[in-house]
Amino acid sequence: MDPGQGDVNSVTHCDSKPLSDWQLHCARRTVLGGGVIAYPTEAVWGLGCDPWDRDAVAHLLELKQRPVEKGVILVASSVEQIHFLLDPLPESLRREAERHWPGPVTCLLPDVNRQIPEWVRGRHVSIAVRVSDHPVVRALCEVAGMPLVSTSCNPAGRQPARHIWQVRRYFDDRLDWIVPGALGGNRKPSRIIDIVSGQQLR
Repeated sequence: MDPGQGDVNSVTHCDSKPLSDWQLHCARRTVLGGGVIAYPTEAVWGLGCDPWDRDAVAHLLELKQRPVEKGVILVASSVEQIHFLLDPLPESLRREAERHWPGPVTCLLPDVNRQIPEWVRGRHVSIAVRVSDHPVVRALCEVAGMPLVSTSCNPAGRQPARHIWQVRRYFDDRLDWIVPGALGGNRKPSRIIDIVSGQQLR
């Protein structure tokens, strides 16, 4: 089987075992090859890809029917993985962001040096970032060696997928890989907090 295609019928939602080396290899190969993956997150299934690959992000947005102007979230395995976004910030803002992580909280960080491409940031001057405590998400970011795009696995206007059969129903064979695993214990998508204003946006 070509690791870029994925056997979606073999993936089970309730599989909570750690990802095998082969599964991680397939996910890494897919992401670094410009593919779009589906994977379990804290509350819902997500879609992800390499945020610096414009074509991959365009494909993801096409699947979701989401306009690029809205932007997407980045998810990381650790604070160290996004240090390039935190380092230019005042210490007070860095501390405010870091106190929420790891966990299901997305922080809006000023992208001071415009290090995130506009096809990820959208029309915004800030970038939405989460450092996840979900084991599958963390493993994916680690094996890819970078933060990944993280957006809910559903077409615009539809409910986010909470089961593997919904992932298949929404996107069938248009995904490049589906990463097995179980959702985390959260019932709602991550909170979004603007660390500059302190406003909670979701």
